[in-house]
Amino acid sequence: MPEGAELRQVARVILLDPDDRVLLMHGFEPEDPEQTWWFTPGGGVEGEETREQAALRELAEETGITEVDLGPVLWERTCSFPFDGRRWYQDEWYYLARTRQTAVSPGGLTELEERSVAGLRWWTSAELSAARETVYPTKLAELLRTLLDEGPPSAPVVLAPEIA
Repeated sequence: MPEGAELRQVARVILLDPDDRVLLMHGFEPEDPEQTWWFTPGGGVEGEETREQAALRELAEETGITEVDLGPVLWERTCSFPFDGRRWYQDEWYYLARTRQTAVSPGGLTELEERSVAGLRWWTSAELSAARETVYPTKLAELLRTLLDEGPPSAPVVLAPEIA
């Protein structure tokens, strides 16, 4: 990471519905809408809030879902990627969460999210495994299958860094 660059503290959510489908957001590069990917809800920690508080706030803002049981941190990773004309450096924690509330209403998107989020979709593990689209983190299909088969890890698993 270059000197002076900020490592953004991020909380992400692996939100599962009663059928074990995972909710993902469909994003795109604002300057190049053909460049798309799927990713988990979540975002940066603000002010004095904890990562747990950030996870719940971001989930509510991006999906409208507020009836959730927030579970443990499943995975941690660092990543860096270009987006909206700058390079981002992030330290991401992925929380497990469950909900019965499957209707989405992303009413609290930021201006940048308004310019870069095409929608949300619930995915089954099989659909995710068969997807030919870009999904972040890149091993999400395998990670989800392991989570559903074995349950949450006893301690967060540190994923390989991803640099795009």
